[in-house]
Amino acid sequence: MPELPEVEVVRAGISPAVSGARVCGVDVAEQRSLRRHDAAAGTFGDLLEGQRILAAVRRGKFLWMPLESGRALVVHLGMSGQVLLGSPGLAANAPGGDRLLRIRLHLDHPGHGELWLNFVDQRIFGGMAIDTMVPTADARPAGYSGGAVGPWESLIPSQVAHIARDPLDPAFSDTAFLTALARRKSGIKRALLDQSLVSGIGNIYADEALFVARMHYDQPASSLSRARARTLLAAAREILHQALAEGGTSFDAQYVNVNGESGYFAHSLRAYGQHGKPCPRCGTTMVREQFMNRGSHFCPRCQRLRAARGA
Repeated sequence: MPELPEVEVVRAGISPAVSGARVCGVDVAEQRSLRRHDAAAGTFGDLLEGQRILAAVRRGKFLWMPLESGRALVVHLGMSGQVLLGSPGLAANAPGGDRLLRIRLHLDHPGHGELWLNFVDQRIFGGMAIDTMVPTADARPAGYSGGAVGPWESLIPSQVAHIARDPLDPAFSDTAFLTALARRKSGIKRALLDQSLVSGIGNIYADEALFVARMHYDQPASSLSRARARTLLAAAREILHQALAEGGTSFDAQYVNVNGESGYFAHSLRAYGQHGKPCPRCGTTMVREQFMNRGSHFCPRCQRLRAARGA
């Protein structure tokens, strides 16, 4: 599933094209891509057509576009969703063209003219929805908008309101995060993947951050000293910033930016997917262990489990 860097690359890519654009038409080729939309509030197309998009905003892995109606267009990439910009009349810039096209928005931008916003999704786990907006609990801006401002700043889609802030959010509270982490009896990786505690970190970047911090994925979160927990938070920020600079992580055509281009952070991975290779720090063979229906990748020497679970 795309994580914070991949979603931020998408947000930054579509922002100039959608901010200020008016939705002139909506084509829905796959109704399953609207499973998160509440049809009782109105049909997806009726609520979206004619609306002006005000900005593109992200919190963690979640992306939304505030509308002048006071609602928001929420985009969830799922496992394989892609948001691609295109010119009218041309097939989506994706393998197979329009074969995997699920939703297409026809936009008219005052500066860029007519554009198509194509939502392509192979596995159909992602989708779009029109959602109501609610105030943020702390009255701070709801997410990262690239500097865009407006009365929608401190409003967040109701579907996203339960998601914690991410480590790159200026309103993220280090103190609140560290305090909550100290109460967790679960392994530290399970805590990092809990989007109600901290958002934007998935399996890839959790493994990378734990490698940088020299921590075993099953180390009880509550066993970490405040200093060690701060080290881990700093490592997570370091990894997220690096991945952003390299355009995210692409292993195949399922993650690309809005122009259909791949990210390059896969070449910088030091832990995730590196099992069987020598640790870049000490030379010990990296291993992979089963974890939450996925895998954890780590160095058994650099990242030793230093306390029993529940200690």
